[in-house]
Amino acid sequence: MDSLSGVAIFVQVAETCSFATAGRQLGISASAVSKGVARLEERLGVRLFQRSTRSVSLTAEGTLFLDRCRRILAEITAAENELASTVERPQGRLRVSLPLVSGLMLPVLSKFAGRYPEIELDLDFSDRLVDVIDEGFDAVVRTGELSDSRLQSKRLGSSRFLYVGSIDYFAQRGVPMCPEDLVRHDCLLHRFPTTGTLEKWPLTRAASEPEVRLSASMTSNHVETLLHMVVQGHGIACLPDFAVKQAVADGALRTVLDDWANSCSTFQVLWPSNRQLSPRVRAFVDFMAQNLFPEQNRDQTERAN
Repeated sequence: MDSLSGVAIFVQVAETCSFATAGRQLGISASAVSKGVARLEERLGVRLFQRSTRSVSLTAEGTLFLDRCRRILAEITAAENELASTVERPQGRLRVSLPLVSGLMLPVLSKFAGRYPEIELDLDFSDRLVDVIDEGFDAVVRTGELSDSRLQSKRLGSSRFLYVGSIDYFAQRGVPMCPEDLVRHDCLLHRFPTTGTLEKWPLTRAASEPEVRLSASMTSNHVETLLHMVVQGHGIACLPDFAVKQAVADGALRTVLDDWANSCSTFQVLWPSNRQLSPRVRAFVDFMAQNLFPEQNRDQTERAN
């Protein structure tokens, strides 16, 4: 068992390149991590890491040893998960990072919590690009394409960006008939919280056409705030369809520039590929895939049949 503990510590250090980070993720001190690695190196009779004051990196022997250790730990985790799934409901702490679209996420998360009361949800809402493995997340929901080879993903659904304003606003200011008309309107713009830059409206236009420079009457890093302000008649906003669906159905908002609104954003759930899916992560992935965009899921099922 001491050997197995040393292997687990070794893999964690190799993946994080840090004794301190590995210790935080394992729930032990950095010195305990260092001692565990030292004992393993002494038992094997080889040096697994090159250490300096600034970095930790694998030796050639460490790189060779890492691949085998990952397979060993994956087999142990698979055996544990297989046994656990036969005797109990998914349980334990589940650390998840989610985008700042609480109106979309919270109803589904509430249903998930009701379905799996023994899972302790640890939720981090952020639009920054988190490091799933180094920061110890079990799963991450994000938009865009997968670029990290260490991660697996599952598509949850997609949303279309719409240009909307209130009936009262358009009665006073007129309805834009083409993107160039936007220069005469108040625009409510989204600001990325991590970079501070303004999100460009994804108007579908020919590459030869010049960019439309928008006049911002308000900026916010919060989708729900932009939705509230556009309903109140303060201007035009570019928002995902799931955010404005009810307001459009109720007549509080109307869409404009529909011919230029063809840009979509795809939501995915990501998780570390080097870990066997635990019952709680599997439950989360499957539940989100079924419930985040239920209408799209039904359409796919009907087409398959």
